[in-house]
Amino acid sequence: MRRSIDVVQIDATDLPDGLDDVTPVMWTVAVSDDYDDATPRVVLTVEPLGGQGEGLVAHLAPDNARRLRKALADALREVGEKE
Repeated sequence: MRRSIDVVQIDATDLPDGLDDVTPVMWTVAVSDDYDDATPRVVLTVEPLGGQGEGLVAHLAPDNARRLRKALADALREVGEKE
């Protein structure tokens, strides 16, 4: 089983001025249990726009996915955003 949850493309219009050397990227979150142990994991893929297959893929067990979720929530609070 593999199911896509969300896909976001971040292009130059989403970036602040002064970041000319930053590569526009896309990120994808999916769920998969296509492993030998059949344990479902959260799959996070980050790759350059137009560079399918050239990015990084993290296969996160539930504990690591929760840790990432907490880190993102903490970062949002640091910049004054509510969860």
